Amino acid sequence: MLLYTIYLVAIVAEAMSGAIMGMRRGMDLFGICMIGTVTALGGGTVRDVLLGHYPLGWIAHPEYLLFTIGAAVVTAFVARYLHHLRAIFLLVDGLGLVAFCVIGCDIAMSAKMHPAIVVLAGMITGVFGGLLRDILCNQIPLVLQREVYATVALFTGALYVGLLHFKVDSSVAQLASIGAGFLFRFLALHFEWRLPNFNGDRIRGFE
Repeated sequence: MLLYTIYLVAIVAEAMSGAIMGMRRGMDLFGICMIGTVTALGGGTVRDVLLGHYPLGWIAHPEYLLFTIGAAVVTAFVARYLHHLRAIFLLVDGLGLVAFCVIGCDIAMSAKMHPAIVVLAGMITGVFGGLLRDILCNQIPLVLQREVYATVALFTGALYVGLLHFKVDSSVAQLASIGAGFLFRFLALHFEWRLPNFNGDRIRGFE
């Protein structure tokens, strides 16, 4: 129940962040709602398609669409006040990331996937919504730059699978993985941890 509640809060927060991105790109209300929904539900959709897990999550539970579209519409009318809540958005986004990851791992395990695929499924659930959002908004996805984001998802998924492997109770494993993953994300934001990046300034012959 706790994981489900976190999931609902997370998809609302992700839909709002996607809607803000759509507004910055000058989209109309339909575009804002679409970007918000893709951001919130895109990762789970990609995961389900790759795993052959049908019906897709938002088709089996159409109320998710109502949550995300509603959040996007509300955001369109109150966006000017949301900059005061940026820190809260970042924290909720981090919580959503790790919750999505654990949910994705659970679904992959229910499909009897290899542990490595289970961890990847968790990561895909956590990061692909934002990746699709950025692609639709015509910018390099944040997750492909220096942000410590996918790393957090991989860490959370690996920890969760590892705890289950050692016969830790599933509820305890969920809470421990979400707590550790959220702490990792918080520390990465606070201390501005970044992965090393590479540029092509010294590369010749590929122009």
